[in-house]
Amino acid sequence: MELFHEIKAAKLQLKNVVPSTPLQQNLNLSDEFGATILLKREDLQIVRSYKIRGAYNKISSLTKNEKSQTIVCASAGNHAQGVAYSCHLLQIKGTIYMPSTTPKQKIKQVQLFGKSYVEIVLTGDTFDDAFAAAMEDATKNNKIFIHPFDDLKVIAGQGTVGLEILDVFKDPIDYLFLPIGGGGLAAGVSTVFKQLSLSTKIIGVEPQGAPAMKNSIAHGRNTVLETIDKFVDGAAVKQVGKQTFEICQKNLSDIILVPEGKVCTTILRLYNEEAMVVEPAGALTIAALEFYKEEIKGKTVVCVVSGSNNDIERTAEIKERSLLYEGLMHYFLIQFPQRPGALKEFVNDILGPNDDITYFQYNKKTNREVGSVVVGLELKNRDDIESVKANMTKTGFEYKYLNELPELFTQLIG
Repeated sequence: MELFHEIKAAKLQLKNVVPSTPLQQNLNLSDEFGATILLKREDLQIVRSYKIRGAYNKISSLTKNEKSQTIVCASAGNHAQGVAYSCHLLQIKGTIYMPSTTPKQKIKQVQLFGKSYVEIVLTGDTFDDAFAAAMEDATKNNKIFIHPFDDLKVIAGQGTVGLEILDVFKDPIDYLFLPIGGGGLAAGVSTVFKQLSLSTKIIGVEPQGAPAMKNSIAHGRNTVLETIDKFVDGAAVKQVGKQTFEICQKNLSDIILVPEGKVCTTILRLYNEEAMVVEPAGALTIAALEFYKEEIKGKTVVCVVSGSNNDIERTAEIKERSLLYEGLMHYFLIQFPQRPGALKEFVNDILGPNDDITYFQYNKKTNREVGSVVVGLELKNRDDIESVKANMTKTGFEYKYLNELPELFTQLIG
C-alpha cells in the first residue's frame, strides 16, 4: 500500500511536467490475434520513453541541500535522457555514465535534453559496467545517485503509467504485457493493477538473452546472470533490483522470454505497417503476443510500448537478425572446387530461382583442389533451405552450415 500511495503522489508531482500518453487500439494486431489489442504509447513521451516519469519524480523529491549537490546516474540510454531532462528543468548538475556500446542516437539525445547541466561519461560494455563506475563516483565524491529502477520514488514514477491506463479505459482488461529490464516499470504498474484491476493477468516480457527477472523468480532469489545478449539494450541487465524483484515476484502472473530475432521482426513490421519507430525494448511486449496467441483470443490486452530511441545505424543489424530468426537468411562455409565454372555451377545447379546471394567472401585457398568461401543466402521461403542443402550434397560441394555453429558464425560473419 505504501508504494501505491507513492504512485498516486507521483501522479500529482508529474502533472505539469509529463504529459499523459495515448492508449490506442491497434487494428492490425487486433485482427491478427482476434483480440482487442491496446498500445500504451510511452514511445511518444518527450524523451521517447517512460523513464522521464521515475527520473523526475525522484529528482524533484530531493531536499534543497541534495539538489545543490551534483547527481549521478547510470543508464543504457533512456533513464539517462529522463535524468538529463529533469536536470535541465530543475537546473541541477548531473553526471551520466553510459556503456561505451550505447547507440550514438541515445548519447546525442542525452546531451540535447540535459544541455549544459549534464556531463556524459562513456565506460564499459554493459549497463552493469556503467553502474559500477557511477556508484564509485557517487561514493567518492558525495554525489546523489539516481537509481534507474531500484528506488521507491523511481518505481512510483513509472507506476503512473498504470494509473493512466485505468483512468482512460474503464472496461475490464484481461491481459497486461509489461517489458522488464531492471523491473521498475513492471513493479510500479503491476502494483497499480493489483490494487485497481485484480482480474488482470500481468505478463512480464524479457529478451531471451537477458532473462534476469525470470531466472531470479525461478530460483526464488535475486540472482546475477553471468553473460547477457546486449542487443535489447533498454532491457539487458545482469541483475534486477532488490525491490523490483520482490514486487514482481508477487505480482506477475507469468514471464515470457522473446528471442532477439523476433524483436527485430516486430520492429520492422511496426515501422512498415504502422509508421511506428520503436527501439528493441519498446517492441518486446508486442513481440510477446505471438507466444500468447491462444490465451488472448477474444480478450482485451494492453501492451506497454516503452520507448522509441532507436538508432537508424542499427537497421542493417535489425534486418539481419530478423531474417535469421525467420529462417530466411543462411550462411555456409563451402569448399569450392578450384576450377573454372564452379561458381556458375553453384548458381545454376544449387540455388532456386528466388534464392539470392547476399554475401560472398573468398577466404583462402587451402589446397590445389578446393578453396574456402563463406556464402550468405537470402530465401523467399524458409523451407527452401532443405533443397539448397540437398543440392550441395548431391553435386559434391562440401559445406558447414554456419547458422548452427554460433562460435564459427561469430568469427566469420560477426
